[in-house]
Amino acid sequence: MRLLLPLLIVMCSGCTHFAQDSWTGKDKAQHVVGSALLTIAGSEYGAAQHWSRAQSRQFGLMFAFTLGTGKELFDSRRAGSGWSWKDLSWDIAGAATGYSLWNAAHH
Repeated sequence: MRLLLPLLIVMCSGCTHFAQDSWTGKDKAQHVVGSALLTIAGSEYGAAQHWSRAQSRQFGLMFAFTLGTGKELFDSRRAGSGWSWKDLSWDIAGAATGYSLWNAAHH
C-alpha cells in the first residue's frame, strides 16, 4: 500500500492532460456500478479457483482498481478525455461497495 501513491504519481507523469470534470454526472454512476461489478466478478473468480474468502475479495478489489486505473491511463492519452482523479475516486467507491456486497453475500 505504501507504494500505491508513488506508483500513481509516476504513472501519471506521462499523462498528456487532465480532465476538467465535475464530481457528479452520468459517467460517475457508471464508474461506481462498473467498479462494483468488476469487484464482484473478480471475487467470484477467486472463489471459483478455491481461494480463501480473503484472497478472493482482495483479488476482486485489485482487479477493479487495476482496470479503473488502466482506463484513466487510456483517457490521459492525447486524444482522450484526460486523466480524472474524480473518476478514479468513484472507481474506488464502487470497488469498496462491490467488496462489501460480495463479503456480505458470502458471510
